[in-house]
Amino acid sequence: MPSDTTISKPDAVEIHSVRSEMVTDAGPGRWRIGLIVLSNDYTVERDFMNMRPSDDVAIFTTRIENTPDCTVATLRQMAPRITAATELLVPEGRLDAVAYACTSGSVVIGYDTIRDRIRAARPDVACITPITASLAALDRFGAQRLAVLTPYVDDVNAQIARYLQAAGKEVVGFSSFQIEDNEEMAALTSDAIYRAALIADRPEADALFISCTAIRAVEVIERIEERLNKPVVTANQAMFWHCLRAAGCDLEVPGYGALMRSG
Repeated sequence: MPSDTTISKPDAVEIHSVRSEMVTDAGPGRWRIGLIVLSNDYTVERDFMNMRPSDDVAIFTTRIENTPDCTVATLRQMAPRITAATELLVPEGRLDAVAYACTSGSVVIGYDTIRDRIRAARPDVACITPITASLAALDRFGAQRLAVLTPYVDDVNAQIARYLQAAGKEVVGFSSFQIEDNEEMAALTSDAIYRAALIADRPEADALFISCTAIRAVEVIERIEERLNKPVVTANQAMFWHCLRAAGCDLEVPGYGALMRSG
């Protein structure tokens, strides 16, 4: 049955050009960071945005498929997907650094492989991983003897310990929440991390290293440092610090530990 409602065609709309007023610049972000985040990560983007020293730091994010469980076998599965994820980061735009945001994945896959897969899409970009950034941060403090806190199960913990030792670090204490499920890692409270950090520390340690980009350790760095009176390096903090420096930004960021206040 035909409708009683008649829809009339609109009159032609005259479009006025304002192109003569157009002014362009280099686009958003004096310093531009590309971020490859795991598909089931809740933490990294939030931490990076919260730690930005100014709006001149622009963060561009893509996701990489990941499984619900964090094991050595599942971490290896991400390697072939890194280039495709990188290709989605503002493909025609400038980036100063690209970070692959998985500490355990960086250890299991290896920095050289990650760098090569990122540079297959971005040939000249600075490539950052949480573990190499954390080592650079620890070296900045001259920290050789480490207390370590992770959320991982033991097959992943063993990989982390071996990597640190191969880099010349002495692990004087290693503590873990023994979590395999990535959702449980994300649900771990910052207060729980704070309490565990105090237990994980050792008097002889030069610094405390808190591994894993998925946990909310950034929120309590200042509290832990004040209590322990020594540097605390966390994966997301170190990764962001390294990205800023690689991009040419040397601004200090208060509230996130001694590392972010250093040049």
